[in-house]
Amino acid sequence: MRIIVQKFGGTSVASEENRRRVAQRIIEARESGLAPVVVISAMGRSGDPYATDTLLSLIKDYGELPKRDIDLLLSCGEIISCSVIAATLNRMNQNTVVLTGREAGIITDDHYGDARIVRIEPHKVLNHLREGSVVVVAGFQGVNDSGEVTTLGRGGSDTTACALGSALNAEVIDIFTDVEGIMTADPRIVDSARLLDRITYNEICNLAYQGAKVIHPRAVELAMQKNIPIRVRSTFTDTPGTLVCAHGEATENGHSIRCDRVITGITQMANVFQIKVETASYPDPAAAPSMIFRSLADAGISVDLINIQPEVVAFTVDSGEGPRSKAILEAQGFQVRVLPGCAKVSVVGGGMAGLPGVMASISEALREQDIAILQSADSHTTIWCLVKNEDMNRAVKALHDKFSLDK
Repeated sequence: MRIIVQKFGGTSVASEENRRRVAQRIIEARESGLAPVVVISAMGRSGDPYATDTLLSLIKDYGELPKRDIDLLLSCGEIISCSVIAATLNRMNQNTVVLTGREAGIITDDHYGDARIVRIEPHKVLNHLREGSVVVVAGFQGVNDSGEVTTLGRGGSDTTACALGSALNAEVIDIFTDVEGIMTADPRIVDSARLLDRITYNEICNLAYQGAKVIHPRAVELAMQKNIPIRVRSTFTDTPGTLVCAHGEATENGHSIRCDRVITGITQMANVFQIKVETASYPDPAAAPSMIFRSLADAGISVDLINIQPEVVAFTVDSGEGPRSKAILEAQGFQVRVLPGCAKVSVVGGGMAGLPGVMASISEALREQDIAILQSADSHTTIWCLVKNEDMNRAVKALHDKFSLDK
């Protein structure tokens, strides 16, 4: 049995016309000899009747509720979407069965609101596929070992799709969305942004972690474990989209590729705080970095763009955590400087590792636009630059032009 997992986002199922288009995508897969497992997100976006943010708004005036209860509420959106898609398919003479996350065998940990999948028990899914049914699964949800409903956090339907694809040894995982695929930059910022026909797992994870929102990086990591290709495609056009797969030589079925470009794309993340902590005056300067990061970790604050120097430790946090981070560190006796209104611009490419001149080109491009680099860091496949919020769009455009990513 040749299995395909097809995931459709909220905009893809937001209207009757769109749902008919979704059903046609599923029928096309069946007619090509594939057995579809279809993962559906909640309908529409904030303001639409059954979208996740709309469901959250129903309880916004009731104070703080247990996360378990909130997960029960939020899981309803995907169940509604699945039932409506099943009705659409049944009207088109397609035998269809709807499964909740529990029924699909998605078992998670106990972290309500942002649960991690710990295992998949796909027996019921496989039985329905063998009977010739289209299996429609509610995304974004599972159950813990106690049988309590959990949700997987934002982007959770991507995670559902890739976890099922991995457990079922699917031939491919199609992520259908309202964009053509993965672009070299945000087209709302860069008019000349180009659609990528292929990208490696590592590259798309880096783009996603640094601000690109087409697919959730946790989902990519699940597919990567089994080397299952992902196609990011548009529900509304017939373009092939972007193939996400392994780094290697191209094969006949296109599941593996050779990375032949230095820079793949530019992405951005606005509204971060830069924090600089003076360590020279701390009673034990050598212990200062561990004290800083342990204090923030114990408070549940994630840090990024870390630079440790003999007298200063610099890093960034999300804007909502800036004042709290400052207060925590000052309570530990540190002198703290905070710079709000920053943006992180990231240059991502699998071919930059060990290649001289990439940082020189980045510095030149930003200097030519009079954009100050407030801080930087790098890995084998990514270079991050911190700039002011007001310079973010110009920085993305300048870097996109510098590396000729429109070619």
